[in-house]
Amino acid sequence: MSSLKRLNAYFWKYRWHFSGGIFFITLTNILAVYAPAVVGEGINEMQAAYEDNRLEAISAIATRQALLYLGVYLVKGVFSFFTRQTIIVMSRHIEYDLKRLIYSQYQRLSSAFYKRNETGDLMNRISEDVSRVRMYLGPAVLYSLSLLIMVVMTVTVMARIDLELTLWSLAPLPFMSVGVYYVSSVIHRRSEQVQAQQSSLSSMVQQNFSGIRVLIAYARESMAHARFSDAADQYKTRSLALVKVEALFIPLIVMLVGLSTILTIYIGGVKVLDGQLELGHIFQFIFYINLLTWPFASVGWVTSLVQKAAASQERINEFLDIEPEITSDAPPHKIEGRITFDKVSFTYPESGIRALDELSFDLLPGQTLGIVGRTGSGKSTVAQLIARLYDADEGEIRIDGRPIADCNLSSLRSAIGYAPQDVFLFSDTIAGNIAFSSDRPASDDDPQRGLVEDAARKAAIHDEIEDLENGYQTLLGERGVNLSGGQRQRIAIARALMGSPQILLLDDVLSAVDTATEARILQAFKEARRGRMAVVISHRISTVQGADQLIVLDAGRVVESGSHVELMAQGGVYAEMHRLQSIDDSDGQGEEL
Repeated sequence: MSSLKRLNAYFWKYRWHFSGGIFFITLTNILAVYAPAVVGEGINEMQAAYEDNRLEAISAIATRQALLYLGVYLVKGVFSFFTRQTIIVMSRHIEYDLKRLIYSQYQRLSSAFYKRNETGDLMNRISEDVSRVRMYLGPAVLYSLSLLIMVVMTVTVMARIDLELTLWSLAPLPFMSVGVYYVSSVIHRRSEQVQAQQSSLSSMVQQNFSGIRVLIAYARESMAHARFSDAADQYKTRSLALVKVEALFIPLIVMLVGLSTILTIYIGGVKVLDGQLELGHIFQFIFYINLLTWPFASVGWVTSLVQKAAASQERINEFLDIEPEITSDAPPHKIEGRITFDKVSFTYPESGIRALDELSFDLLPGQTLGIVGRTGSGKSTVAQLIARLYDADEGEIRIDGRPIADCNLSSLRSAIGYAPQDVFLFSDTIAGNIAFSSDRPASDDDPQRGLVEDAARKAAIHDEIEDLENGYQTLLGERGVNLSGGQRQRIAIARALMGSPQILLLDDVLSAVDTATEARILQAFKEARRGRMAVVISHRISTVQGADQLIVLDAGRVVESGSHVELMAQGGVYAEMHRLQSIDDSDGQGEEL
């Protein structure tokens, strides 16, 4: 239960719902306890009328008590409705707050966190785990309060009628408490196992759906099905083990409540024969025992809900307690675009790979830096460090002369137009994907549509979009699956250019386009970047050869730097890459960026 203490603040936040719920629960239970008294007193009156030979009064007494009983339950039903409208509505409000809190935490955490955790598990925390917590906040709290108030009221009334009979009637209940305590501990342990397997299963399914084309291409459907079946069988086995334990509750409670009823009839009957108790009180006691059946029967269900919620809330607490690795408390400020790397080194924490080793360069606003190198040389890491998706281990990165850690994170990233190597498009319209950096979507009659089309023209994708049946309003599949690789790359470039950012980061986003299209994009890029700083990363020399500065990376270190002409003259790694890529260097000068 300690993990659930974190939710107490929400009970205070929605105190009016909570206190209103307690009020209506109390009224509901007062009427529920009063109703058996109506029956008991009616039977006593009818017995007295029979003994006094007033047979004509029996029918009138029965009718009156029946109408009174019906009226009590009608009013009780109204109060029950308001009970749910307070407690259950409160649980829905808290569910909404929890999902917002978890999603906000998702937004705060850095890229490293998402590399360490599986998407399916993260989705499970905001869906399945929160749903289980809501069941504790709503039904579990509702029935627990009802049980507590009902037991106190019912036992008080029973004791006032006959204390000895009350003790005999309630004698089996301590055994119920022991059984509930033992079984609930087993439920808690098995619930955690079920939840862990559920997260694993969700992650596997998410990966299979995302990579379905690869599975089909390699004809590995049977292998994926076998893996899913194994994981599903494990989930089934753990779930059935949990269900078997939960199944002990109802038989246990029904048996003990039945024993209470038998004791009530036997002991009460003896007392009636001895003249110590009236006949109507036995009926009243039987009603009270049955009235306690559902509250006590719900103990097992409520205990199960609480144990599941505790396991889920513990997982949620662990997640919410994670502090983001990338933070900044600096006030918002304008980014001009000068970037300085001063002996920067970086090692990926997940793999231990040293991606950069004492990298240094200085790039002024309006200049372009081209970065080339073999696969795994650390090119993409430079872009990720500039966007502060990671923090450098050693050395210092400065933006406009200010350490990057002292820059306002929102100001920095808002000033960057980033087209990553792994292009990601949302399941949205093409216009929505290009205008992603904007606060509002670009509809057909929106003035922003012109900006979207201008960015698409610069990325050499406008004509192809216009040829689509729905043009810019074409809805893309997951990750843009209904577009070619080159089209996805060019939409990513258009998205980077859309916001007229001060810093452009293009990470090998021309690898899937032909040379003619590349030339068009580079020419448009040259015009679009005037006054802005750009970092262009590519394994193709033709993409970067017109940059103001060029650096060649190998194993995270700069092995060559200079202009295209200077590097060609050196005859080193850059010149060899140029030769292997069969680029026409007759004049030694490429298209200026």
